Formats: sequence, structure tokens, C-alpha cells
Amino acid sequence: MRDHAYLRVIMMSSKRINPTATARLKQDYLRIIRDPVPYVQAVPLPSNILEWHYVVTGPENTPYEGGIYHGKLVFPREFPFKPPSIYMITPNGRFKCNTRLCLSISDFHPDTWNPAWSVSTILTGLLSFMLEKSPTLGSIETSTYTKRQLAAQSGQFNLNNKLFCELFSEVAEDIRKELRQRDEEIKQSMDTAITRSSCPSIELPVPKHKPQPMIPHNQGFLGSALTNVFVILGFAAFAFTVKYVLRNVVD
Repeated sequence: MRDHAYLRVIMMSSKRINPTATARLKQDYLRIIRDPVPYVQAVPLPSNILEWHYVVTGPENTPYEGGIYHGKLVFPREFPFKPPSIYMITPNGRFKCNTRLCLSISDFHPDTWNPAWSVSTILTGLLSFMLEKSPTLGSIETSTYTKRQLAAQSGQFNLNNKLFCELFSEVAEDIRKELRQRDEEIKQSMDTAITRSSCPSIELPVPKHKPQPMIPHNQGFLGSALTNVFVILGFAAFAFTVKYVLRNVVD
């Protein structure tokens, strides 16, 4: 949708808007098409060039990596002499949702606004401030873990927004493909786990030991008794022999 035909639709619906604002925003739109802002897409509503919607893709090696964050810019009729309002719609862990953000490039600070700043400048500043930790009105403090969780959930959240799907149809389709792939991977992992759990267990062979001969209890007792008898008889024979020898020596 980000082409000259789309721009003509916007211009036709924006005839009653301040011509200065219309001309400037038209120029900014063409600039974004020609020179996109890194990690950011933006497009005005077909019915109102003063309301722009943007999508921020979480940069790599940040808590927002993998996240898709939808928000909007609402420009005054006096633009570019007055700054826009800035909102974030997708939960992100950095800004409150659907709340005007207090930034140096927003309508909270008209005294610091520079009419030379373009929509690209505004979006670049928004992304820069998102990656910082400086508190401001409309910002929140959350853990890195929370931000990563919200990043993982952002795609599904955006698909529930009809306007997001209409304005950023290609992004929405990419999200759907990623979610289908993720669901397929989860299903395959579950199928693998179920297959492994249903396989019959393998019983290891029990080593066979050579059986030891068992000696009956009665037989063992009898052997011990006979041994004792033989020992007694041996002592008796020895004593008799000693006595006999001593008698002969005396005689």
C-alpha cells in the first residue's frame, strides 16, 4: 500500500485539511518510501493524513528483539509548526499503551519542537528513546524477562487489531507464517515426546552366575559331629600311647 496510488487516495480525502500540513506530510511520506527508517515502518490513514500508524521491529541484541510494536502519531492541523502526539498500542514493557508519551519530539514539549523535524526524525527519536531506560511520563519499568515475553506475544496481539492488519498486511502475513511455523515445531516436539514415552522398555539381560552347591542343613550338622568324635578319639589314643610309654620306662 505504500506507493503513489495510496498517496493519491490520501490526498483526495485530505482536501479540507490545512494545505501546509498536507503538503509537508505528503513530502515526508515520499521520503519514507524513498529512504525507510531502520526498524520502523509508517503509513498515514487513507481517510486522514493527520493520523499515521507505525510499526517498530525490535532491534537485535535488545530485550525487544523479535517484537512487533504498533503505535500511532496524531498530527495537529498546524503541523509542522506544532509537534504530534505519540502513542504506543502494543504492550512492550517500556511505554504505557494508548497513552500520550512525554518525549522531546511530542506535543508535551512544544518549546523544544523544531519545525524542520520530519516524520522520519520523529520515528527515529521514538526508537532511540524506547531503547533507553530514562523515565518519563508514559514510561514504565519492567524486567528484561518481561520485555522478552511481551516481544514474543506481540505478533499475536497485533493480529487481533483489524486496522493493523489492513495497514500492514505484509507484516501481518509474516506474523501468521511465523506463528504457524512455531505451532508446527511445538506439535512435532510433542509427537516426538509421545512416541518416546510409548516405546516398550528394553529389559537388560540378567547376568547368569554359576550356582553354588547347596549343602543340606542336616548333612552339615552330621559332618560337624563326626569331626568332633574323631578329634576326641585322637586325643584318647594319644593319651593312651603316652601312658603306655611312661609305664614301660618305669618298669
